[in-house]
Amino acid sequence: MQDVQNRMDSRGISIQHVGVNDVHLPFLIKTKEGGYQQVLANIRFTVSLPMEYKGTHMSRFLEILMPWSQKPLAEPEMDAMLTEALTRLEAKSAEVELAFKYFVKKTAPESGRKSLLDLDCTFRGIKEAGKTMEFELGLTVPFTSLCPCSKEISRYGAHNQRSLCSVRVRFQQGYPCPYIEDLAARIEAEGSSPIYPLLKREDERHVTEAAYDNPKFVEDILRDVVLLLRSMKGMAYFSVVCENFESIHNHNAYAAHEERIS
Repeated sequence: MQDVQNRMDSRGISIQHVGVNDVHLPFLIKTKEGGYQQVLANIRFTVSLPMEYKGTHMSRFLEILMPWSQKPLAEPEMDAMLTEALTRLEAKSAEVELAFKYFVKKTAPESGRKSLLDLDCTFRGIKEAGKTMEFELGLTVPFTSLCPCSKEISRYGAHNQRSLCSVRVRFQQGYPCPYIEDLAARIEAEGSSPIYPLLKREDERHVTEAAYDNPKFVEDILRDVVLLLRSMKGMAYFSVVCENFESIHNHNAYAAHEERIS
């Protein structure tokens, strides 16, 4: 049968990213404890296409992904996956991003009840032929924030909101990316109070009072997260987006910042 994708193209346009998007597959994500957590990943997988060729071989992306979906995954496996794509698709660059829900263990502060908190996470790998892979971890961490202005001007109480902090981090060569569990815990600590899927009455009191004692604007949270990320050894790039889902307005409070350190 004729290989139409390998026919020559005369328009003189190289394509930076061509491949498959919105692929759903189960994957195994390595955990801090040394095991793995099975997740459902939404995947975008692309390579560069030289101007000489009409198209790429879409089926090969799935052929590469299927075996890797059965192996616990972290940075080394992402690197190997991209190297395989460069070879099999004869490309100069390749990129893969996996978006998935990852569950971290939470213990209620007073009752000690155990529960699981879901985090939106991404693994993104970018690799050029003959070069080291760039790996980027993304995660969104929820917590409670309490308004300092409301606390200051009110005779009793203060309004609070559920907040989300989304970060993307990339480290220099030789510095491993932190585990999802560790980075999530450090970001969560910059809010007014953590949140928990399961709380008893004594826990609810604890969380409410903890937030009241630690009021923060969205700007406060963002600046504290920026300082946290700057302090991490080997950081090459990060972006931070903080959003407070206001309880006394029908709009949200928003702050964002990014830095390239090297």
